[in-house]
Amino acid sequence: MNNLSACTDDELVCRYADGNNEAFDVLLKRHESKIYSYIYYIIKDRDKADDIFQETFVKAIMTIRQGRYTGNGKFFSWISRIAHNLIIDSYRQEKIENNISNEDETLDIFNRKELSEGNIEDHIIQSQINSDIRRLVEALPDNQREVVKLRYYKNLSFKEIADVTNVSINTALGRMRYAILNIRRMAEQYNIVLTL
Repeated sequence: MNNLSACTDDELVCRYADGNNEAFDVLLKRHESKIYSYIYYIIKDRDKADDIFQETFVKAIMTIRQGRYTGNGKFFSWISRIAHNLIIDSYRQEKIENNISNEDETLDIFNRKELSEGNIEDHIIQSQINSDIRRLVEALPDNQREVVKLRYYKNLSFKEIADVTNVSINTALGRMRYAILNIRRMAEQYNIVLTL
């Protein structure tokens, strides 16, 4: 780990992309304080900030693993942009949730997606995808399956998951990262399409 500390961000990204998980740990330690402070400064809610912080690094992990990182020596700017976009998404989601009312539902009853005939096929496909994902989740190692279920089925934050499973937030994040990688690997192996 000592020799990794001397590496530039881009060198660490390359090493992580080549399978050296410690390289990402160094990147995380190097930038976690600034990224978290930035998120919390805007969000002003610890739980939401924790969630966005974790999602930022999960997204970074997935992008790097897929070979799509193009930071060109600007890892911090790149990861900050991911965090910024997730903050905006969070605000948009809140706005959508706050604008929904029963009156809108009655006025728009004939335009609702779930009632239109053209979406029966989409509904069947989505149902199959959900079934495939549940099977893939069940095939994960116990500790990875537990984190996925707590995060996506119980909607717990990574801090809550860490508390429930008696591990650090970084360990919970790592388990989620490996769960996602394993799900994708199994999906490719069995030719399962995970999107509509």
